[in-house]
Amino acid sequence: MNQPERPMGEMNTTPLIDVMLVLLIMFVITIPAATHSIDIDLPTDRCIECPAPDSVKNLVALDDADTLLWNGEPITQSQLATLLNQTLTMPVEPELQFQPSANASYDASARALATIEASGVTRFGFVGNERYRQFASR
Repeated sequence: MNQPERPMGEMNTTPLIDVMLVLLIMFVITIPAATHSIDIDLPTDRCIECPAPDSVKNLVALDDADTLLWNGEPITQSQLATLLNQTLTMPVEPELQFQPSANASYDASARALATIEASGVTRFGFVGNERYRQFASR
């Protein structure tokens, strides 16, 4: 018993795939090859404008204007991280002292301490706390 021929219910996807492959090849051919290059100076671990770290002890101070000072010279947070990394590469790790001003903001002090902690410094201490032993009476 032969059944009468019915129209096919499925769509023939072969021509669709062929057209898509031709379009893909055309797009790949028309994309220009990236033959040019741009030189970009990436940041290095060395800080050119930073003061040199001392091999015995270094003082990180925070003044009333929330300016970070490395042995008396102003630096930024990123320069602080670079200097701390430089001290860790020395044969003997120098002592790091932290001296925030009485009027320095808590936020600036917390940022500096977080940078110091993240660096992995092990010889660290606070200096100048003895000035605040007694509260001033008002």
